[in-house]
Amino acid sequence: MSRLEEQLTEILLEKTPYLQPVFDTADQYLSHYYIGAGIVAQSVWNVKHGYDPAYGIGDADVIYFDPEGSLEEEQQLEKELRKELSRYPFQIDVTNEALVHQWYEEKFHIPIQPYPSIEAAVDTWPSTASAVAVQRKHPGTLKVYAPFGLEDLFGLIVRPNKCLVPEEVYVKKAAKWKKYWPKLTLLPWE
Repeated sequence: MSRLEEQLTEILLEKTPYLQPVFDTADQYLSHYYIGAGIVAQSVWNVKHGYDPAYGIGDADVIYFDPEGSLEEEQQLEKELRKELSRYPFQIDVTNEALVHQWYEEKFHIPIQPYPSIEAAVDTWPSTASAVAVQRKHPGTLKVYAPFGLEDLFGLIVRPNKCLVPEEVYVKKAAKWKKYWPKLTLLPWE
């Protein structure tokens, strides 16, 4: 485990009291999943800014991969997790990454091929700092998947990942993040 992975584990497991309950609840429904994106990146940014652990966090993304699943099953799982975690100050978003290609074009006007894995989906997330997902291997240990490393995340650098997301999506997300976490350095698309 790298030094930054150790720091991320410490932040997520010791300084963000709401993440353990998300893992505990998701464990009841899923055997292989990650928690990622905003809740991970924004927890680090909160520590770096000296903010309350829940500040600015709009959602927790629980992602899994089931090619045999359906969008209805995904929605039902999301409903159950939201109900069980309703006391927390953020919403739970559940995504079966095996099915994203079924709705992505309608939402973002870009057709995509089916993802072959959870990790392949994380590879396409909008910024290098937010393309981070974690699995709880056993109490006190996280497996970190960060295809671009953790340097941008801990360096408060928001760099576009042009793999899939269009420029306007990146620009909108980055501007929103900057309002909450003013120490972020936003790198332009070009």
